[in-house]
Formats: sequence, structure tokens, C-alpha cells
Amino acid sequence: MPQPPLPIVIFGARLQPDGAPGRTLWLRLSAAHAFGAARAPVLYMPTGGLSRPSGLREGDVMATMLEAAGVPPDAVLVEGTAPDTLASVIACTRLLRQRGYKGAVAVASSAYHLPRCLVLMRMMGWQVMRVPPPSVSAARRWHKRWFWRVREVAALPWDVLLLGCHLLRAGRDGD
Repeated sequence: MPQPPLPIVIFGARLQPDGAPGRTLWLRLSAAHAFGAARAPVLYMPTGGLSRPSGLREGDVMATMLEAAGVPPDAVLVEGTAPDTLASVIACTRLLRQRGYKGAVAVASSAYHLPRCLVLMRMMGWQVMRVPPPSVSAARRWHKRWFWRVREVAALPWDVLLLGCHLLRAGRDGD
């Protein structure tokens, strides 16, 4: 029996106002693509919902970029509804479970964001693999880099609390 493809969840990042991918998105996607190219088979799962003001979805933009890089459309499963990291974790988990998938999941994001993504995916019951993050920082200025790091310090416990509440509710409701 053939091995199921390894899902690689690629967390989105805000698009430019015209809908073009920003530096952060390019770097995350490049890291995920390099990781996936070294393995077979893989299922790329770009995630991210509507980006204003462009009206485009981050997940769809990443899928287009993957296909332009030679990834066949059947190796891409877009999650295009989630507005944030926590919603992406929940939505990707739902998609994978609907497909009956039970194996490990690879997680791709920026270095500052990756710890939160890994913790949340583990909380959802996944064995996770860390996709090596981009070797360069998404932010070029030191104060921007520190802004994003400090933001993650606050976001991690908040999302853990929210996901814990979600899991308690889901368990109580029988989901």
C-alpha cells in the first residue's frame, strides 16, 4: 500500500494591498517548497483567508505560486478560510481528519512564528515536523524583528488558552 503524502502546512502572511505576496510569504513558501522537494510524496497545505484590501486569499495566492514552481495541482490542498494562526490550525486539522489522515504533519512558517504553530498543532494531536524556517529574517529592520518576536510572546499563551477552550467545547459537544 502506498504511503500517504506528508502534509506540509504553510502558514500564510499578509498580502500586499494589490494582492502580491510580501517578503514574509515568499520566504515561508520557499522554505516549504525546498523541504517538500526533498521528500516524496507531499501534500502542500497553504493556509490563510481573505487579505484586505486586495480581496484575495493568502492560501490561494500560495497555491498559485506553488503551481508556478512546478507543483502539480493535486499535490496542493488549500485552506483559504482562516483569518489567523489559531483558525488555520483548527481548519487544517479538520481538513486532514476529513481525509482520514493520521500521520505526522510538517509545519512551515517564519522562525519567530514557528514555535506557536508547532505548539498549537501538537495540541490538536499531531506529531509535528519542523520545516527549517527561512535563513533570512522576514523583517529587514531590527525594531520590526523585535516587534514580531514580542508579539509572539503574547500570542502564544493566548492562543493556547483559546485552543484549550475550543478542545474542551469540542469534547463536550462530542466533536
